[in-house]
Amino acid sequence: MQMFRKSPGEIARSLGARAKSARNADNGWRRETFTLPRQDARAKAREWFERFPKAAYMTEIEFWRELDDDRIEFTIRRLPSAD
Repeated sequence: MQMFRKSPGEIARSLGARAKSARNADNGWRRETFTLPRQDARAKAREWFERFPKAAYMTEIEFWRELDDDRIEFTIRRLPSAD
């Protein structure tokens, strides 16, 4: 069996391409990202959970973080069960 040696640059490019294709893969989830003032972010999250109940769509806040000026950036994901 022949061993192939790759340079660090080749390994980095290969891993980067693999990660990029994994991020872009259609895995069935619908995602939307919002950046809103805190109160508007709460209202938007409530709206999504009322429109797409967790029991039917597995709706959840996938990611969130606080930004400057009391703004919240968050990503909601859900399954497109009944679209």
